[in-house]
Amino acid sequence: MIYHAPVAEILFAMLHEAGLDRGIEDGLYADLADGFAEATLTEAGRLAEHLLLPLDRIGDREGARLIGGQVRTPEGWPAAYAQWAQAGWNRVSGPLEHGGFGLPILLNAACIEIWTAANMAFGLCPLLTIGAIEALRVHGSPELQALYLPRLVAGTWTATMNLTEPQAGSDLSGLKTRAVPEADGSYRIFGSKIFITFGDHDMAENIVHLVLARLPDAPEGTRGISLFLVPKFLADADGSLGARNDLRCISLEHKLGIHGSPTCAMVFGEKEGARGWLIGEPHRGLACMFTMMNNARLNVGMQGVAIAERATQLALYHARERRQGRAPGEKSDAMSEIIRHPDVQRMLMTMKALVLAARAICLMTADSIDRSQREPDVEKRKKASERAGLLTPLAKAFSTDIGNEVASLGVQVHGGMGYIEDMGAAQLMRDVRIAAIYEGTNGIQAMDLVLRKLPLSGGEAMRAELADMREIIAALESINAEAFGAMPIRLGEAVASLERAVDFMRANLETRPKDILAGASPFLRLFGLARGGTALARGALSAHRLMSRGASDPLLAARIALARFFAENIATGASGLERNITEGAGSVHAAADAFAL
Repeated sequence: MIYHAPVAEILFAMLHEAGLDRGIEDGLYADLADGFAEATLTEAGRLAEHLLLPLDRIGDREGARLIGGQVRTPEGWPAAYAQWAQAGWNRVSGPLEHGGFGLPILLNAACIEIWTAANMAFGLCPLLTIGAIEALRVHGSPELQALYLPRLVAGTWTATMNLTEPQAGSDLSGLKTRAVPEADGSYRIFGSKIFITFGDHDMAENIVHLVLARLPDAPEGTRGISLFLVPKFLADADGSLGARNDLRCISLEHKLGIHGSPTCAMVFGEKEGARGWLIGEPHRGLACMFTMMNNARLNVGMQGVAIAERATQLALYHARERRQGRAPGEKSDAMSEIIRHPDVQRMLMTMKALVLAARAICLMTADSIDRSQREPDVEKRKKASERAGLLTPLAKAFSTDIGNEVASLGVQVHGGMGYIEDMGAAQLMRDVRIAAIYEGTNGIQAMDLVLRKLPLSGGEAMRAELADMREIIAALESINAEAFGAMPIRLGEAVASLERAVDFMRANLETRPKDILAGASPFLRLFGLARGGTALARGALSAHRLMSRGASDPLLAARIALARFFAENIATGASGLERNITEGAGSVHAAADAFAL
């Protein structure tokens, strides 16, 4: 099993692309200064490599099992989770008032990449708990917060998100689970849910389910959904566990990947009803749940980055070891390492550049979330919040698409050996495939971007983003370094394509909504190319500046080379995407003829 936490690369992205350098200077990230971020990531990497990575293949081969009504995780997982939680990793960004460390989401997102790269299935359990902590912190009553938050923050209890039902997937308007009020202020929950990640397991003392359900007087559609906290075990005020609640896992899904993560079909209320407590206001459950889901969408984006990073490391190792044919210019009769062949170099450069771009976008999103909470100025907090809203669907969808593409390229670099399970490349491809589907499919993310996020503040959030990209391109042009190649030209073209696409979207959003939706996914991809490319360019500018001052770290030259490759070989797809958006809707609508709709 091959994975080494790329601490130096992650730290470079945090500092020079996401905004950590500026945050340390202005005091916003004082808690990450003086080497604290590097020390934390180094320790996270050590634990991931030595504790979680060896359990990854065990989880894939054994899978989770339902035995006697109890879900059992793979061998070694409960002990590993206990060690992980006891070390305080679940507390990183948790609220101080409930036992957390209160550290920036930017740092926790980087840690999530490291856990996920080592063992994606394992990392899903704390990922959901993090989202539930945020939902309960924002919307829960003081009584619920006092009982549940300290234990969720500590990681001794874990949490789930219960949305999906057989007839209500991405569209929750058909949701049927019901909640019946009791005289004591609690509720009895009756219904069933599917696709519940870690809905039952043996790694924690208790499992706290956040369940969407309808009250008896609920209006139809999504406006009639409420959110309830429903624990596996009922608890006293001091946290001591009592009777088992009326809920259970009735089956486990047999999945393409992430086999170690139990995906459960849950039933609530087979007897007297599962006891639950309302979170937030009645009929406002989706607003509460979106607090959890928006957090989870950034973290799912980090999953895409993580698996792409590990797939790249695995492919690079193989390409240096595997010998086939003779590369151009080789004088020896011996076979060459395949990394010397130009097409393999192209694949590896594509993989690495895409990883760096996706990581930069996710960390920029995390930085924006932190600024929306930490900035002392109200107006700056508002702008940061809107930027986080704009970037979140991009972070989730672009990065998970990249995870799938890079994992597939990793199999290709391995050749036929990549199709063999023993090499590990196939597992990565299987595991990451779900990331583009759950927490809102990538098509839904694209719709959210064009319908809801582009119009934020009259389009001001996107205008600010475009201005930032233009500023970076101007800085590239002012230096005119030979190592930058055509980077300023190609990125300028990509941003110009994005600007024209934005104008098209805004001009036609109200009058041609069907055409706008036909171009939503190409628009998100175009945004990713422009934003990712310019973020890498910002890093290249920092690398150039450091090298001009005498720094000789090989990482710096690599960042410039990869930023240039992205601009000259990947961002060039922007013009085609622009045409898809502005001219391609008619052919999409021809589906009515193609499939006799």
